[in-house]
Order: sequence, then C-alpha cells, then structure tokens
Amino acid sequence: MRLALFCHSLLSDWNHGNAHFLRGVVEELFARGVEVRVYEPRGAWSAENLVSAHGEGALLAAKRVYPHLDPIRYELASLDLDRELADVDVALVHEWNEPELVARLGELRARRGSLTLLFHDTHHRSVTAPEQMRAYDLRHYDGVLAFGQVIRDLYLAKGWAERAWTWHEAADARVFEPRPELKPHYDVVWIGNWGDDERTSELHEFLLGPVKRLGLRALVHGVRYPEHARKALTDHGIEYGDYLPNFDAPRVFARAKVAIHVPRRPYARALPGIPTIRPFEALACGIPLVSAPWDDAEHLFEPGRDFLVARNGVEMEAHLRALLADEVARRELAQRGRRTVLARHTCAHRVDQLLRILAELGVAAPSGATVEIA
Repeated sequence: MRLALFCHSLLSDWNHGNAHFLRGVVEELFARGVEVRVYEPRGAWSAENLVSAHGEGALLAAKRVYPHLDPIRYELASLDLDRELADVDVALVHEWNEPELVARLGELRARRGSLTLLFHDTHHRSVTAPEQMRAYDLRHYDGVLAFGQVIRDLYLAKGWAERAWTWHEAADARVFEPRPELKPHYDVVWIGNWGDDERTSELHEFLLGPVKRLGLRALVHGVRYPEHARKALTDHGIEYGDYLPNFDAPRVFARAKVAIHVPRRPYARALPGIPTIRPFEALACGIPLVSAPWDDAEHLFEPGRDFLVARNGVEMEAHLRALLADEVARRELAQRGRRTVLARHTCAHRVDQLLRILAELGVAAPSGATVEIA
C-alpha cells in the first residue's frame, strides 16, 4: 500500500500541534510496511516562523527523531497531482491545507476511481467557524476522519460528507515515555501556546493563580506569548521556556513533579469528548496530570483515576498541594494514566483503526500490517 499525506508541515511543530500525532502515525505506518509519502507546502506558516525564530537547523531537528520524515515540499501552482499520485492507493488530506488543494485532490479522485481519499479534521472550526469549513469541497472524498464524535456528527448532519469516522489523536509511544534518569527540578509544568485569547482567563485561574498562592517552582513552554503574557508569568514567579520541540517534551515532563492541562475554551465548552493531544502525551510520559475541566463524553479516560480534574482555581490549588506533598499518590496517579494510554491511546492503536477503515473502503493493507494492539 502507498499512502500520501498532505499536511501543513511535519518538519515544524511551531504553533502546529497537528504535527505531533501525524509524525507518530507516519512512523507507525512505515513500521507496518506501508509506504508513506508526505507533502507539505513550501513557505508553510509554521515552518517559516520556526526558521525565523530558531534557524534552519530547527526545521531539520525532527528528522533525528523521526527517521522516515522526508517530506516533499511543493509549490501549489506547479504541483502535478496526476503525476505525484499515479502510484498512490490512499491520500489523507489534513484540514490545514488550502481549499484549492483540497478541491484539486477531489477532482483527481473523481477521475481516478482507484484512489481512496480521506479528509482529516483536527480543529474546532466546524463549530466555531463553519463558514470556513464550507470552503472545502469534499464531494468526491470517500470520507472524513474527525478527531471527536461531536465533529464527526457535524459533518454528517450538515451534509459536508456522506461518511465519517471518529479518529482521535494519540501519543507516539516510541517518543513519549518516562525518563526516570532525570530528576524533578520543578513542581509543575505547563506546555502550551498562549494563543488568540482562547484561554487567557483560564490560564490565570488554573495555572498562574495557584502557582503564585502556593509558591511553586513552575515552568511554562510555548509560543505566541505577547509581552503582557510574559510579564504575567514573571509576576507570578513562573519561568518561561519559549518554544519547545514537541519531541523534547518527555525530557521536560521528567523534570517536573506534576503537569497541568488547560484546554482552549472551544474544546472545554463546545466540543465534549476532545481533550486535544497534550493529555495523551503527558500521561504517556508517566507524569501525574491535573486538568482544568473538559467533558470526557467519549470515555477515553477515567477522570479522577487517570488524572485529576479541577473545576476551579481553588480545586486546582488543593489538588496541587495534595499531590506535591505525597510522592506515593503522584506515582500511583502517573502509573494509572500511563497504563490507560498504552492500552488504548497510542499511534499504533490509531493506525490499527485507520487500516480497518481503509479495509471497509476496499483497500487491502500489506501482509502483516494490521497488528491489533491490546
């Protein structure tokens, strides 16, 4: 089987969380004998920002961790899809692509019935900006892979697609694992971008306030922190670590006793069942996690056992105080969370599911490619 993946960028994860999961999927597909060809546009916004801030070497760093990551960087105006996909069986098209590319791939699918074409949606725009999603012409697509049941149902209800499946993100267990040789230096860590005022008040309530009141040693990594945000971190005694390559997150998690998760407001309020990828990765790394509220409507985890939930800043403060005072409780919480991820939420599990979906669509996997993960 040959599969083409069209995405914004896998070389860069600068403000681009979709690269996290897709990198792991590419490696897992290669491990199953699937030949994967990745396409990303030259001048991708994420890649340009990464190079501007950290140099060309930062763009190539991911290749050291993901050995099969060798994307074809194209110019849309000169991209010959008929030639590029002549020997491809499946094309997976992420939603962070130009509508023109999405439409051209659909036209190719209409001309060439042997190509199976899937659209992959990992954003809240279907709820918060449906007019943007209507710009994508999916008439000739075989279906949609949505990273939550609520988004899958929207595609069907609005008639954007005739077939859709829920395909959650997950942790790349090859990369995200405990690093016991590293000892904690910080009490708490949060990895995430400030981003568009979608969680500013939540960060003050669930992160900045509790850290300052408890006098904790805290570290934050992320990008797009305006001056007022960096000043707020400083005022609350929090160290700002700037950009962190996602594949370095296991090292950072290992250097803290507890991780905090603060979902963006659209996910917490309008998209039940979607935690985004950070909790999967943190739990895979074996760090106890305390989360601001999100509705686990699809029962991905056992909140209260795999991680703790704080309904407000007062509860966050209480959870942090209790965990930081009890090493045994931290270890037990971390072990339960990691067991759940390894049992249900790795890139290997999602590739199993993808291969089953493709089989449903009549695409046969290479011999031995489907390995059911317990």
